[in-house]
Amino acid sequence: MPSERLKVVVTRRLPEAVETRMKELFNVTLRENDQQMSREELVAAMKDADVLVPTLTDTLDSSVISSAGDRLKLIANYGAGIDHIDVHTARQRGILVSNTPGVVTEDTADMTIALILAVTRRIPEGLATMQSGDWAGWAPTALLGGRVGGRRLGILGMGRIGQAVARRAKAFGMQVHYHNRRRLRPEIEDELEATYWESLDQMVARMDIISINCPHTPATFHLMNARRLKLMKPNAVIVNTSRGEVIDENALTRMLRAGEISGAGLDVFEHGHQINPRLRQLNNVVLLPHMGSATIEGRLEMGEKVLLNVKTFADGHRPPDLVVPAML
Repeated sequence: MPSERLKVVVTRRLPEAVETRMKELFNVTLRENDQQMSREELVAAMKDADVLVPTLTDTLDSSVISSAGDRLKLIANYGAGIDHIDVHTARQRGILVSNTPGVVTEDTADMTIALILAVTRRIPEGLATMQSGDWAGWAPTALLGGRVGGRRLGILGMGRIGQAVARRAKAFGMQVHYHNRRRLRPEIEDELEATYWESLDQMVARMDIISINCPHTPATFHLMNARRLKLMKPNAVIVNTSRGEVIDENALTRMLRAGEISGAGLDVFEHGHQINPRLRQLNNVVLLPHMGSATIEGRLEMGEKVLLNVKTFADGHRPPDLVVPAML
């Protein structure tokens, strides 16, 4: 399909450099504002496009994709996660799906460590004290947290990001443990000094810190449910920079309020931006607005991958980051 005839529709505002390059390469319709498209707007966009460039805020379920018409041939997702896209329905309709893997690995791992430190060292409480003007000076017992060196970190999901978290945790002196769908190769385990747990329950019960780094799939929905959260030690903390649906947010909130879990650092939430209001009231919780991948470098690299996928498709070849069934 010649690129000069390729109609591309972008659902959200992207970095200016990415949008400019798209205008140079394709017949592209850019978003005038950064508001999320409605369901009706998405359907209309898909009917008018050869290629749709959505983001994680766009729910492309079976009914939306089935309403797309026959023109749409590629969904070039701006992001690595694809749980908002019904890939099976897309494939049945002959629509390819691509994503941007590996781009934000280091950024998300950095944020994971930042949240671990923020929760264990009570950084937001210290900030609040300073901003309120209530600080009366240093005191031996004020705002005591705990050091991370020597603590056991249990990583749930040992893909690219999980391994990047492990490397950082090792540098901080933490003991790295992990649970994964498949055990890592021995040489990777040796490099990370990581201990594998086949039983997630057994790992959770023994860790000081749990880091969620697995994707959201039907198999991982509420993987950290009420029963499994209750296995955590009362002085343990949990951090999530992956997908909010992996944790039962209501159960977590109840346990944090009751002191059954020491603290939590959350960059993602079960219901998107609709956060359980009781979480906002807790001093032992650090909440961030999905900032894990929010670096200039990461956003530009994501755009470059989208451009490469679309341009390769336009030139009649398979997109390099094509999503295949084995990945789901």
